[in-house]
Amino acid sequence: MTNTVPGGGRGKRAQSGLSSYQKMSDTSSRDDMVEKHLPLVSYIASRLAIGLPDWIDKRDLVNAGVIGLIDAVNHFDPSKGFKFETYAKTRIRGSIIDELRQLDWIPRSTRTKSREIERAIEKLSKIHGRFPRDEEVADELDWSLEKYHKALGQVSVTTLMSLDEMIGSTTNGAPVTRLDLISDGSESTLDKLTKKELLDTVVDILGKLTEQERLVIALYYYEELTLKEIGMVIEVTESRISQIHTAAVLKLRSKLRTAYNER
Repeated sequence: MTNTVPGGGRGKRAQSGLSSYQKMSDTSSRDDMVEKHLPLVSYIASRLAIGLPDWIDKRDLVNAGVIGLIDAVNHFDPSKGFKFETYAKTRIRGSIIDELRQLDWIPRSTRTKSREIERAIEKLSKIHGRFPRDEEVADELDWSLEKYHKALGQVSVTTLMSLDEMIGSTTNGAPVTRLDLISDGSESTLDKLTKKELLDTVVDILGKLTEQERLVIALYYYEELTLKEIGMVIEVTESRISQIHTAAVLKLRSKLRTAYNER
């Protein structure tokens, strides 16, 4: 794992970029737009920071998010029919996730374990024509169910931001994330798939998740509850919600990748 000093590198570039923007901005409307949406940056940074190591400075994430916000202000075209806040959210998230990638804070062993689980899910899905149950994945990995659930908790950090990652753009140039595909937030198609094909694929995948998994995805990404709050709603522990969320995202991710690779 790359050793990175907290608060360095990209965080300093983010500060520099903000300073440059303030110097070059010749209209108060742009400054006002940025200032108005700074709370959105803080909110997104706080949400993405949940579960991260203590040494990762939230201020670096906010700085990166501000760069994403500035980018959104500079490139937003209201004639395309998108709401600015929707457009800005994707830019802000993308910039923060890029910052986290630069830090490379997830241990290699955790990434390896995540890939092992995902490959097992993909293999069993092809064999059975449905998503596998926890017991089946554990058997495929030659793990006990307890070990599998523990592993899901360990790899949860690799999936909490997974649906927020940008995977392409529309023909109008708007960024598209995995979450957009689920919520039908994209206006046109990605290069390899038509919008209808893509949405049909995602709807089909969601339909194969368990009811509990669909509920966790909806509450986390659309109602924007924390894992702890979801646990209170469903009346299970926060750690169990984390396991359910992780399993659901790994299933979604494996199926989406299969859909792309097979075309």
